[in-house]
Amino acid sequence: MRRSLAPSQLAKRKAGDEDEEEEEEDWQPPASRKRQKAAGETESGECYRSPFRKPLAQLTNRPHCLDSSQHEAFIRSILSKPFKVPIPNYKGPLGLRSLGVKRAGLRGPLHDPFEEGALVLYEPPVLSAHEQLKMDKDKAPVHVVVDPVLSRVLRPHQREGVKFLWDCVTSRRIPGSHGCIMADEMGLGKTLQCITLMWTLLRQSPDCKPEIEKAVVVSPSSLVRNWYNEVEKWLGGRIQPLAIDGGSKEEIDRKLVGFMNQRGLRVPSPILIISYETFRLHAEVLQRGSVGLVICDEGHRLKNSENQTYQALNSLNTPRRVLISGTPIQNDLLEYFSLVHFVNSGILGTAQEFKRHFEMPILKGRDADASEAERHKGEERLKELISIVNRCLIRRTSDILSKYLPVKIEQVVCCRLTPLQAELYKNFLKQAKPVEELKEGKISVSSLSSITSLKKLCNHPALIYDKCVEEEEGFMGALGLFPSGYSTKSVEPQLSGKMLVLDYILAVTKSTSNDKVVLVSNYTQTLDLFEKLCRNRRYLYVRLDGTMSIKKRAKIVERFNSPSSPEFIFMLSSKAGGCGLNLIGANRLVMFDPDWNPANDEQAMARVWRDGQKKLCYIYRLLSTGTIEEKIFQRQTHKKALSSCVVDEEQDVERHFSLGELKELFTLNETTTSDTHDKIKCRRCVNGHQVRAPPDGSDCTSDLSQWHHCADKRGLQDSVLKAAWDAAVTFTFYHHSHEEQRGIP
Repeated sequence: MRRSLAPSQLAKRKAGDEDEEEEEEDWQPPASRKRQKAAGETESGECYRSPFRKPLAQLTNRPHCLDSSQHEAFIRSILSKPFKVPIPNYKGPLGLRSLGVKRAGLRGPLHDPFEEGALVLYEPPVLSAHEQLKMDKDKAPVHVVVDPVLSRVLRPHQREGVKFLWDCVTSRRIPGSHGCIMADEMGLGKTLQCITLMWTLLRQSPDCKPEIEKAVVVSPSSLVRNWYNEVEKWLGGRIQPLAIDGGSKEEIDRKLVGFMNQRGLRVPSPILIISYETFRLHAEVLQRGSVGLVICDEGHRLKNSENQTYQALNSLNTPRRVLISGTPIQNDLLEYFSLVHFVNSGILGTAQEFKRHFEMPILKGRDADASEAERHKGEERLKELISIVNRCLIRRTSDILSKYLPVKIEQVVCCRLTPLQAELYKNFLKQAKPVEELKEGKISVSSLSSITSLKKLCNHPALIYDKCVEEEEGFMGALGLFPSGYSTKSVEPQLSGKMLVLDYILAVTKSTSNDKVVLVSNYTQTLDLFEKLCRNRRYLYVRLDGTMSIKKRAKIVERFNSPSSPEFIFMLSSKAGGCGLNLIGANRLVMFDPDWNPANDEQAMARVWRDGQKKLCYIYRLLSTGTIEEKIFQRQTHKKALSSCVVDEEQDVERHFSLGELKELFTLNETTTSDTHDKIKCRRCVNGHQVRAPPDGSDCTSDLSQWHHCADKRGLQDSVLKAAWDAAVTFTFYHHSHEEQRGIP
């Protein structure tokens, strides 16, 4: 066979000859005749293998020493070399901490306490160098720092509130007591503060471990879903709460048993949100174990220590208790004692001791007929009570919101009765004679029924029309006073002074702005009248009362608050939805009738002036002039004055009314523009006209003397009421604006 003489082929043959010489030294059996084609070799036999590729060779660099000491030294030299991540210029962690291995050195906080804006709830004491050497590193306390996700959104007053709550529940304010009352007024973010407290306790403590394993939030049924949404909103899926707002008894028991059986540092669902009613019915399951923290929203429900809900919650095995209530005093001091006793048992003694030592002297001192000695004693006991309670109660008023929210103008509109209402009112007082029973010092069932009848009559004569037809006591012969052909199927606003004013307010608001209105009443029958009025005027509306399911309530509130929703009016029953709802989609609210309990009215009126509100807010409180409604309003001022003394620490609250004046409930004053204004001895008005300061130059710090009285159109700031005045609707009004607190002249 002819061989190529090309230089490349000659070089190959030369290299092949050298390899053959080496192979001759180590003889191997001859290969089979059928030669296999080598890798990279073509059909013609040419090979394109890279000259830089070397054949595999057997390693012979195994250690030659068999001495054990030398072997150990060799292994140690290998292990002494640190691991290096095979990535050029790698700057990340070097993997010094292995999974499942406890970190060596001092313990550290969960979040950086020195970060800008950090909210530090606990700071370890500063130790000298000698004390640090002696201290066990595994027991050194660490900083407790609020999660930056929450601390970034907390306002200054909320940061202060979280610190107060944490100090109370960890027994740092009152040794041996772990409870407190969050008594901020509505709209100050009590829910966010409590969520921050729960999240901090569930994740950290000075001992470098969670302070609690589980927490329970008890709220009204209408707020269960709201609490769940708030936790999701602020914690963003970092935690999975368990909300129970319905289901069969067996299903609820199964969920509660599963919740109580959770143990360990990382509980899957550490927060239970449950309604008061469900808690009371299933308290036995929750009492089988312990809970780290219980939060009672709208805690004024626990004002009676004898009811079943109070007893069920009080028997829950938990040392840390937080009670949320914007109105801790609603009726009397004994109810206030029940709330304080629930969170911190024993700091005010027993109920009998509290009544003897605090309640009776304070109430005697607040009475308008009290002697100087009784007033002095009452003030001393009041100061003593405040000094004790303030250690576990935090209270900030809604004045703080004036920095963050638009101006709120609150107006009390006194509407004269129509001739039909006045005649029915006088006819009832002549026939029922409820005054005589009150003079005898007793209040019978008929007296309470008379109060309800008069309140309904003030709303609209249609509400007592059936009683007139049946000629019940007080309404005999009253049917002839109604217009001929009158029917309750249609609403006639001109027959009621308040309904007439409301009709004008709604019409002017609808035609001159895009504002939405919330209508609040204590009676579902009044809401029925609102519905008829809206249908007649073709206003789109939604209605929330006690018949609506909890799930549906949340949906209609969310829809109404949407700027794109067409609904103009939100009708609200104060009994069913006056607490906790956020109705910032509206900026006008009409309180159609007053409640004996001022807290109910305050709760209902706070639905629109809340976080998220962007528009100027108007609150209209409608009262029928000279009637029982003004007496109810006056009684509210007495209770609010008591609350201001104990909770808000206002020492100069006016003693407006003697308790004996309550016997004037069943009277009608047709000659006054406002019976309330006559009784408060207002020093801001001269000849019925508003002035900016009292004529004598003194300060007016009373609750009602802050209201400006206007008997003519010059004092009206609201264009809607101006239009109603121009339409010859007869009323007088008082207004209280947060403009003054913001420095607006």
